[in-house]
Amino acid sequence: MSTLVVCLDRSGAIAEAAGVSPPVVGWEAVRSLVIDVGLADPEDSRVNCLLETLRVARELRDGNEAVTVAVVTGGADAVGAGRSIAAQIEALRAAHAVDTAIIVTDSAEDERFVPVIESRLSVDSVDRVVVRQARDIESTYYLLKQFLGDEELRQITLVPLGLALIVFPVLLASMGPVVAVASLTAVFGLFLLYKGLGIDSYRSTLSANLRGALYSGQVSVVTYVVAVGLALVGVFVGVLGVSGFDSGGGVLVPAMGFAYDSIPWLAMAALTASTGRLIDEAIRDEPVPTSSLNLPFGVIALGLVVRGFSAYFLQRSAAMAHSTVPSLDVGTVSVEGFTLAPIQQLAAFVVAGVVISLVGVRASTRFAGAPEAEADAEATD
Repeated sequence: MSTLVVCLDRSGAIAEAAGVSPPVVGWEAVRSLVIDVGLADPEDSRVNCLLETLRVARELRDGNEAVTVAVVTGGADAVGAGRSIAAQIEALRAAHAVDTAIIVTDSAEDERFVPVIESRLSVDSVDRVVVRQARDIESTYYLLKQFLGDEELRQITLVPLGLALIVFPVLLASMGPVVAVASLTAVFGLFLLYKGLGIDSYRSTLSANLRGALYSGQVSVVTYVVAVGLALVGVFVGVLGVSGFDSGGGVLVPAMGFAYDSIPWLAMAALTASTGRLIDEAIRDEPVPTSSLNLPFGVIALGLVVRGFSAYFLQRSAAMAHSTVPSLDVGTVSVEGFTLAPIQQLAAFVVAGVVISLVGVRASTRFAGAPEAEADAEATD
């Protein structure tokens, strides 16, 4: 078995520089070609390609393997270059009885013609030579070329960058550098969140999912709309509550006031949405997941805890009066009214939230495991 170590030159510049006709075959002929090409243009990377061809051939020859060294060249025309390389490979295969080939190239453009050789010889390896000083530059060039060839990447990066370069001078001239930089930063931040969170893919499937839910008669469609309305009411109530606070007292107290007023409505919105989803799961023949059963209890527990903490901060800042428990008479038992301290009220809310959460875990585990237990009992019978 004989191996052909071939230097592939698509453009045909090697043969033109040395004034020879391809293919160039033989160790001495290729070594002489290195001197001729190097003297014609010492900065040509093809000199390194020819030297690498000789180095690979020497290593194979030292391993007692039959080796044929050759240089094949093409031309300026892509079709003509391919046919010329194919004819030279056919001539080498017929004259030297080579079975396999190792191809040495110096650019990605030359590698486009590797399939021409593969169709006529079994190619064991493709050795691409890159000069050390130009390695980073050439790699960056081909990465940039590949990037510009991807339509999706161009739309994601180049289009926003181009719009930013157009809008930034307008904002800079009309509103000043601070507003211009802040606006572009905010827009880029929103764009990164939009792509990073996958909102575009979710938005593309939202209409189809909504239409399928309406046609299938899912209860969650109605409950989701009700939940959105309750959430808007909660935000409106929270904003109204914050409007009564003094603006000079900082941000914490108004934020706690907003949470205290809006959390009941927001909790009802989440509870409504989770209930609709739970009803849809119950209507199906499949077992209801544990997460769907536990979600309403978790919403109520979270709402109690958040409302308790917000009330604690409001009472400690004197923005809200302390809670009082009215007197209670039940038969012969009489309980006098008393006032709860902020820490006592917070503890009551936290304990209530923990208890409801535990009840939810217990109930979801029990009801979710019921169908499985029945199935196991039927299988045993």
